[in-house]
Amino acid sequence: MTGLDVTIITGMSGAGRSSAADVLEDLGFFVIDNLPPALIPKVVELARGREEPRRFVLVVDVRSGSFIHDLEGALGELREFGIATRVVFLDAGDDALLRRFEETRRRHPLAGSEGVIDGIIRERALLETLKGQADLVVDTTNLNVHSLRDRLHELFGDGAPTEDTLQTSVVSFGYKHGIPVDVDLLFDCRFLPNPHWIDDLRPLTGNDDAVRGYVLGQPEATAFLAELERLFALVLPAYVNEGKAYLSIGVGCTGGRHRSVVIGNELGRVLRGLGFDARVHHRDVARG
Repeated sequence: MTGLDVTIITGMSGAGRSSAADVLEDLGFFVIDNLPPALIPKVVELARGREEPRRFVLVVDVRSGSFIHDLEGALGELREFGIATRVVFLDAGDDALLRRFEETRRRHPLAGSEGVIDGIIRERALLETLKGQADLVVDTTNLNVHSLRDRLHELFGDGAPTEDTLQTSVVSFGYKHGIPVDVDLLFDCRFLPNPHWIDDLRPLTGNDDAVRGYVLGQPEATAFLAELERLFALVLPAYVNEGKAYLSIGVGCTGGRHRSVVIGNELGRVLRGLGFDARVHHRDVARG
């Protein structure tokens, strides 16, 4: 390996590419924004002969008509150089993207003479394949600038994964608030009895001992967690062998306040018990 660490940030316009670049620059990355994909190998080739910097963030977008072809070619060349490269795709729901463009009164780069929503639809179709090939997808629909900063600090700050480690994250959520778009594995725990229907438990959350005791006192919950531990013990080492650096696990219940919070916390303990770094985030615990 050359010792270079290259992160390519791309994704939907309005999803936060520039904000992400600012955060990573604060973390010590050398950031180049709006770089045409065809120039990526040239930039990296120049960097190979220098001692500093060693960690690069290259932000690319879809303005070029040959974007996909050029980016695929650039990634192929970097692999031939033996350079550690990851692709981070920033995404957000169409409604969130539309709202952001309306708030900033900026024109969508692919809108042409049509409206913003047409540009969003065109861009999403163009980037669908790239999103599926990305090493990491970050959904910014429900993230403000500060939340995005915290998320990127988890992924790229101290303790971030190296080439031969796997960082796992568990997000609990409520189905009525929407399924996170950036999860790799998704588990539905709505089959468990719902503490919402117990008066004493309704105002509490899955972080409270009373709710935790109720949920984990169900035989189905114990069996469910045991099966998931067996599954993770099987598939996570295989992910590591395949070079995967990030794994996002979603756990959902109706409102995201009780059952998914309990199970999410338990999955964090299971993952750490298996020797993996695990972060747990309860997206909807305050919404219910």
